[in-house]
Amino acid sequence: MQQVTTEIISIGNELLYGQTLDTNAHWLCTALTQIGIKVVQTTTVGDEEEAILRALVAATKRAAITITTGGLGPTQDDLTKQALVRYLNNALVRCKQTRTDGQPTSQAEENAPTPADSGPAAWLAHGSSIANQLGTVPGVWLVQRGKVLIALPGVPYEMEQMMQDTVLPRLRKNFDLPASYHKTIHTIGIAEPQLAALIKPWVAALPSHIQLAYLTALGTVRLRLTAVGTHLIQLQQQVLAQVHQLQSWAAPYIYGYDEDTLEAVVGRALQVCGKTLAIAESCSGGYASHLITRVPGSSAYYKGSIVPYQNTAKQELLGIPAATLEQHGPVSSTTAIAMAKQVKAKFQATIGLASTGIAGPSGGSATQPVGTVWIALADEQTSYAEQLQLGSHRCHNIQLTALYLLNLLRKSLLKAS
Repeated sequence: MQQVTTEIISIGNELLYGQTLDTNAHWLCTALTQIGIKVVQTTTVGDEEEAILRALVAATKRAAITITTGGLGPTQDDLTKQALVRYLNNALVRCKQTRTDGQPTSQAEENAPTPADSGPAAWLAHGSSIANQLGTVPGVWLVQRGKVLIALPGVPYEMEQMMQDTVLPRLRKNFDLPASYHKTIHTIGIAEPQLAALIKPWVAALPSHIQLAYLTALGTVRLRLTAVGTHLIQLQQQVLAQVHQLQSWAAPYIYGYDEDTLEAVVGRALQVCGKTLAIAESCSGGYASHLITRVPGSSAYYKGSIVPYQNTAKQELLGIPAATLEQHGPVSSTTAIAMAKQVKAKFQATIGLASTGIAGPSGGSATQPVGTVWIALADEQTSYAEQLQLGSHRCHNIQLTALYLLNLLRKSLLKAS
């Protein structure tokens, strides 16, 4: 079975200027990959007819399917239709949006040819309309020299609906697509080079039809397994068997799969264990609490938080003795543990978490450079702290502290379960 390939062209000056994030390409790559179509390239061009035309010519040489988003509206900077007309040596006709199945419009739905700038109802004579139920601009499905060219509007929710309703079903019908299965494994607490070294024997033994990709984000590494073949159920079984084997190599670092988030994972674990949580956040500024409360139903296990940023707040809101702060310092294991114990007691929770540190970019010293952070946990049996040595980027330090704080909780709950 030959691999079906596609290229995505995102059109709009706002994308090149950095004013708008190209979420369309991300969504399309995910949706197309899931049905077994390989994305070979994504290209971004501005609102310039010549640039769009060059991108179309190049894309259709490389891929069996080309998908464009943007530039279909009625305004002066919407030039995709004109570029398509030149590419196809075609003419525009006025079509009604009456078809939702991607099939060619009937003769009765077409009037005499109209100029290229005649508005969103004007479309290509040799193409079939793709209905837009959420907007005024239809899309188009074209076939030229055996290559498929699909033009869609740039508004994300319109494009996504048109893909789901018409384009994806029609691609499945028109192409002999392989079965594919994807599984994502989420890890935390280990950097990519160390993780790669740890699981090297497992990677070496992967079957040739199962590909591994490392997807690194701030504080986490995702391992994505992609299997391609002819039988979906068989692929699923093979991938899940590999995931099971991976557990023997990297279990301490794996916190979830696919759509799991760390905050949702610890939330489920808290409920399973019948535990409740309170958090005292100094250097993380409430970010861990923000993550926890993003999860629907978190009120079942989350009691609340205190953000005692200044030393006076640590004393007045948490009751940390002045002597503790003076003797050990606000950034210390002793202070972090005291904060975790006190917030646990204040909210009558079964587990207390705490963070204190130097987020930066200033405030560090020779003995405690920027990025020095202590995180702590106190439960009904014990209390302890861990030191982190992060970087000099303030926002990264805040986010990383929150992630490692939740990971500290995750590891504690694993021991308790």
